Amino acid sequence: DTSLVSLYRWLDTVPLSRPRRNIARDFSDGVLAAEVVKFFFPSMVELHSFVPTSSTAQKVANWGHLNRKVLSKLNLRVPEEMIQQLVQSRPGMAEQLLQLLRQKIQERQRQRKPPAEPAEPEEGGYLDTGRDEGKKGSQNPSLGPFGVPGRGQGCPGRGVAAQPGAVLGDMRQQLEEREHALQLARDTIQILQAKVGRLEQLLLLKNLRIDDLSRRLQQLQSHRR
Repeated sequence: DTSLVSLYRWLDTVPLSRPRRNIARDFSDGVLAAEVVKFFFPSMVELHSFVPTSSTAQKVANWGHLNRKVLSKLNLRVPEEMIQQLVQSRPGMAEQLLQLLRQKIQERQRQRKPPAEPAEPEEGGYLDTGRDEGKKGSQNPSLGPFGVPGRGQGCPGRGVAAQPGAVLGDMRQQLEEREHALQLARDTIQILQAKVGRLEQLLLLKNLRIDDLSRRLQQLQSHRR
């Protein structure tokens, strides 16, 4: 299936935090899906909010958080039925989700800036493993596991330098995202400073109250004597 080959090639350009073994199990907890979005839009995702897990409940929680906080920004929502099948590592569901996710990411990129030249796929990626762990590919060394030219074997566009306009557009996009992240950090600092000021006021009031109660206690003790 050429659409799957294209998907695996695209996915293999994204650095992930865990080895690429079985795509259904790898993406079942939603963490790698969050990493894919963060690779293209760094300021959109806070990875510490997603917990790598084998627990069904936590997997569902991760997908729910991804739906609300991340995918909604891409105008994408994963239905509950699909989440349940993803959590259960149902074969083919991860690919369906990733096809939708890639489409939304590419739409967002077209709206913002021209995309840069795709990165080279990583060795040992999903293009090699396919959908099922241990699935055997073609015996022809010049062909990939789906019978298409492998890396460096007649793949059009390989080794061609990125166009200056695309590179410049990518740099501008990264700069905008960094500026956005910086502004978010500044806003967070202001909020924290306001909270610190409020806590300092409360602490001062508490100390005054303690002093007042201590003085009254001393007065009572002196009267009893």
